[in-house]
Amino acid sequence: MNLKNYIAEIMHFPQEWISFKDISPILQNPEALEYVVERLSKNLENVDKILGLDARGFIFGSLVAYKLKKPFIMLRKKWKLPWECEQISYDLEYGSNTFEIQTNAIKKWDKIAIVDDLLATWWSAKAACDLVKKLGWKVDSLSFVIELEFLNWKEKFWDKKVYSLVKY
Repeated sequence: MNLKNYIAEIMHFPQEWISFKDISPILQNPEALEYVVERLSKNLENVDKILGLDARGFIFGSLVAYKLKKPFIMLRKKWKLPWECEQISYDLEYGSNTFEIQTNAIKKWDKIAIVDDLLATWWSAKAACDLVKKLGWKVDSLSFVIELEFLNWKEKFWDKKVYSLVKY
């Protein structure tokens, strides 16, 4: 299956110089969605838990966790989770953000797979890795539906397995 046929490119969104990769067509096509979940799950059988980044990572991450019968953990934007949380702030190409995770979500030394829709700028994925490490857990791998390969961010995760299904 050629997933690029199910990814819409929206020019100049959310900023003038960005070509946004919209995964909505994948979600609207059951066969494409099943293909994505199958492919993302393939490399993650040996992890303990799946962590999805707010918000599109929740879609793919929760489906992968369900398929693999693994616990799913949400990495949310600030002030969205109850209980005790740990935070990390990071910069984006057009702003800044803060992620939170519940401190009781992962046991020490759990092997975590991070799942998200897009590896473009590495800041959100790096923040997720840094937060997991800060709490004494281990990021085993990162899996993305789309990778903007020309940005060369994958090499920043030299100590982790990085998977992507579609490269631009």
